[in-house]
Amino acid sequence: MSLKVSARSRDLPPFYAMEVMRAANAREAAQQAVFHMEVGQPDTSAPEGALRAAEAALRNHRLGYTEALGLPTLRQGIAKHYKDYYGEELNVDRVVVTTGSSGAFVQAFLAAFDAGDRVAIASPGYPCYRTILVALGIEAVLLETEIEHGFQPMPDLLDQALRDGPLDGLIVASPANPTGSMLSDRDLEALAAYCDEHGIRLVSDEIYHGVTYTGKAATALAYSPNAIVINSFSKYFSMTGWRLGWMIVPEELTQVCEYLGQNLFISPPTLSQIAATAAFDCKVELDANVARYARNRTLMLEELPKIGFDKLAPADGAFYLYADVSKLTNDSQEFCARMLSETGVAATPGLDFDAARGHRFMRFSFAGATDDVAAAVEALRVWDR
Repeated sequence: MSLKVSARSRDLPPFYAMEVMRAANAREAAQQAVFHMEVGQPDTSAPEGALRAAEAALRNHRLGYTEALGLPTLRQGIAKHYKDYYGEELNVDRVVVTTGSSGAFVQAFLAAFDAGDRVAIASPGYPCYRTILVALGIEAVLLETEIEHGFQPMPDLLDQALRDGPLDGLIVASPANPTGSMLSDRDLEALAAYCDEHGIRLVSDEIYHGVTYTGKAATALAYSPNAIVINSFSKYFSMTGWRLGWMIVPEELTQVCEYLGQNLFISPPTLSQIAATAAFDCKVELDANVARYARNRTLMLEELPKIGFDKLAPADGAFYLYADVSKLTNDSQEFCARMLSETGVAATPGLDFDAARGHRFMRFSFAGATDDVAAAVEALRVWDR
């Protein structure tokens, strides 16, 4: 007799970027050329200061559990970061260290929303917002954004969503994945005010802060005391595999986040926390990484339009280009699979980010080495599509 699989599990979609990565890795294992532009991760290691701190900890530290909210030294470092980078004074009691930003989303959604609540998210957008919400029994309300607004949500879209029922939350990302677009300070302030006026919990995904090209991104912490701010050591700090993130939460959510952390994760990874504490002192090295992303971005913005990828979302930050490829294909999943097979260039179909319109979009990540990005562009240039 076979036992059941939960309905929520059966209905979860795949994360296509990871499926593409698996196919790319198989091609690589067969000694075929691959240009990895499918997954949003830097190909640089953690900064040297973080590596030295981790090495010393491995030799000299017991590496037991920490408090569920994180190491006090790391939480203090995060609070200082908000003062130094944004000019925002922050009570360290509001800092919650998490097992990656993914763990932060789970804790934040459980702390702020109940099953059956309605939470708005932009489409296109990071697919795991929707998947985590649905897995927790929360309704994901998709806001179909447009390129003229940088694929970012605007108050009029929230007005439309409210006609179908109350909204309990809004998730924004600036810079955004997959588009790289940013909300202006004024637009973020307007969204924060809208949420506070309508009793909507704002969740601001700020994991690409520090990786920007048209000015510094604003933090929702500056505009609403009710917002939940989520960040990570994965992107700017180049520590994806260390699985460490953080949240800034309103004071009334700190204890519930602590209890959730205790029960779900016990504590974030201790070694990663020690390394991350040191990473705040590695700004010169980390900014050099961003300078490389900027070179890659310039190269792709100049060259991709020449070879047919000429409808691109504004890439204000992060390390992505989101391309409308409708003149090349009406099936981005098939197109990406064929592109990988025939050129070795791995990119992500837009279906990951927009179930309704993603068949005509794809995402390139330019977080790799500049020589590899240039080689990928050349492989696409000579591809007989």
